Amino acid sequence: MKLRVGHLSTLYHTSVLMLSNPSLTRGLSFEIDWALYGTGPAIVQAFRQGKIDLAYIGLPPAVIGMVTGVRLKCVAGGHVEGTVLASKMGISASSEEELCRVFKGFKRVAVPGKGSIHDLILKDLIQRYNSDTEVLNMPWADEVLEVFVRGEADAVIGTPALAQAVRVYADGDIVYPPSRLWPYNPSYGIVVREEVLDKAPEMIREFLKLHEHCTEVLRNKAEDASEWISKLMGMVDRDFVLNTLRISPRYCASLPGEYIDCTEKLMKRLFDLGYIDTLPDIKDVFETTIIREIHPEEHHY
Repeated sequence: MKLRVGHLSTLYHTSVLMLSNPSLTRGLSFEIDWALYGTGPAIVQAFRQGKIDLAYIGLPPAVIGMVTGVRLKCVAGGHVEGTVLASKMGISASSEEELCRVFKGFKRVAVPGKGSIHDLILKDLIQRYNSDTEVLNMPWADEVLEVFVRGEADAVIGTPALAQAVRVYADGDIVYPPSRLWPYNPSYGIVVREEVLDKAPEMIREFLKLHEHCTEVLRNKAEDASEWISKLMGMVDRDFVLNTLRISPRYCASLPGEYIDCTEKLMKRLFDLGYIDTLPDIKDVFETTIIREIHPEEHHY
């Protein structure tokens, strides 16, 4: 039996940890067929085409997929507050008022594909601050850094890995703490096709147990995880990975109320900003039974 898993190149997803250390998946009763995608919206398209069974994805693009007919459920969390705004060194804000002033100074901001959680949060900032900032949506997250380095964007918004790359390769830094942009925002969760969840719940349960264990490794053994991941990636060293993991070190597999409530607020912003034409019931987005059995204790975010 195989589980077809869609994933991103994001350094703090447990998918990358599993790929970097094959011993973690050795005891599974099924094989994992990994498929790499550039953005969350691309993963939704793969679900739509029946190419994958389970994926690591930010919740906003998953919700867009659900509203447009893709039968999916979010069955576990993974990380919160993974959207980071970065720009040139010395540009920073310590309050909402300062962020508004700084943000209005950006003429162009580069971000991964339209419909990603980063894109939604950026559009929310633009509307909230009544800014005329231009959005540069890039089909692959790696292209966001390239646009910034070439001087075609004044700032970027994306994953902690993007922010760390801005620090290392572009003489920049984080503008505003990610925990304050959208507290508890669901930077990614584990989403499954309903058909697979119905037909193979034990396989999903087994995968989620491993996923939960890997979030514990990211929390408590970040140095070891950074070593494994850097060897897998090849292009970044251990310190780069470790510093990325520390930018927003809020890893857990559970689905607490804060995670679900923030998802509901982001769904409303999806509707307000025209990404979706109807609001689903939040109960139709999540299936929490399995993860509550696996992770009954207080969350670790």
